[in-house]
Amino acid sequence: MLSPRDLLERNDPDIFSALTGEETRQASGVEMIPSENYTYPEVLTTLGSVFTNKYSEGYPGRRYYGGQEFTDAIERLARERAKQLFRCDHVNVQPLSGAPMNAAAYLALLHPGDTVMGMDLSHGGHLTHGAPVSHMGHLFDWIRYKTDPESEGRIDFDVLRQAALERRPKMIVCGYSSYPRDYDYRPFKDIADEVGALTLADVSHIGGLIAGEALANPFDAGFDVVTTTTHKSMRGPRGGMIMCREEFRKAIDQSVFPGLQGGPHMNQVAATAVALGKAQQPEFKRYCQQVLANARALARALLDGGAELVTGGTANHMMVMDCVRSFGINGRVAENALDEIAITCNKQVIPDDPNPPLRPSGVRLGTPAATTRGMAESEMEALGGFMLEALRKPDDEPGLRKLKDEVQALCAAFPVPGIRS
Repeated sequence: MLSPRDLLERNDPDIFSALTGEETRQASGVEMIPSENYTYPEVLTTLGSVFTNKYSEGYPGRRYYGGQEFTDAIERLARERAKQLFRCDHVNVQPLSGAPMNAAAYLALLHPGDTVMGMDLSHGGHLTHGAPVSHMGHLFDWIRYKTDPESEGRIDFDVLRQAALERRPKMIVCGYSSYPRDYDYRPFKDIADEVGALTLADVSHIGGLIAGEALANPFDAGFDVVTTTTHKSMRGPRGGMIMCREEFRKAIDQSVFPGLQGGPHMNQVAATAVALGKAQQPEFKRYCQQVLANARALARALLDGGAELVTGGTANHMMVMDCVRSFGINGRVAENALDEIAITCNKQVIPDDPNPPLRPSGVRLGTPAATTRGMAESEMEALGGFMLEALRKPDDEPGLRKLKDEVQALCAAFPVPGIRS
């Protein structure tokens, strides 16, 4: 009998070719995009399981279809594991990804036109935190706060408080997609309490690092709602979770289903439960600490080599390099040069970037994926050196080919979980 993989090769060789090509790309190079990671083999197995076949509209014990014994079991497991890891009252594990997760949270607790405060996109916020190009940016009246370049990118809470007092937002959102610092959640909560606002922390990038107790937990500061994706630093499937205090349980659940979504993807829910179970193990805490140590090592290597980093370094798993100031090239040129040497990053705007999003001034780098492969500080120093050399001479094709050979030789010693060698 042919295996599922053999069946794919026989019946759809074009897709099989793309699959094997992506496996080779991931194994022979290194992912340095901070929102990407290599998931567990058990997660890949669960994603491709018979749970894909099952419709499960509703919630455990209250489904609209029969045959839910095992789907109820996995969803309850996912909820309980998340509650233990994040020390919260309730968790909804059905959001299909990060953007609908945040939309469901807003729509559960706000009305269209309400005033909401969120981080400006170019200063590190996410599209769903009020960017004008997103539907959420049009649906609500957003106050966009920024970081202070005079204090290495810290948030000026006096300015934030004054804006909150003037506009009286219904919700204050904190969280980021390209901000190289950890948050102090207490000032957000204090300001929100002063103006009568709800608090929501979107920790999608650092959800795993919070679960692994490497970074601060917003619930410890009294936050009302915390959202996170389940991939990135969590190493799970692509999906989302909304965690909240007990008083918001009903509103959150009704907003996800039937408000925004239909039947959940139960293969994804099962894979989320697997990842959350992994996050409960001591090895995961060690992994999270190594992610942060690797980020510090990479930042040091880049700074020592003359690169300029937004906020002057990193206090989490990521960093943003100003390529214009560092090398006289924009982020798209930098991304392409690093692609040529098998280091995958993404072009990124910097605070108040004068350049457009497809030709921004920076690139964004992160260490979760490389750490998953077992790389440590010495490998980060080597990768930093490769990056600096490539970015100094992005048009040197022979030099880039030589660097690619060195990067691939390094990667060969660190297999990717779940990919055949």
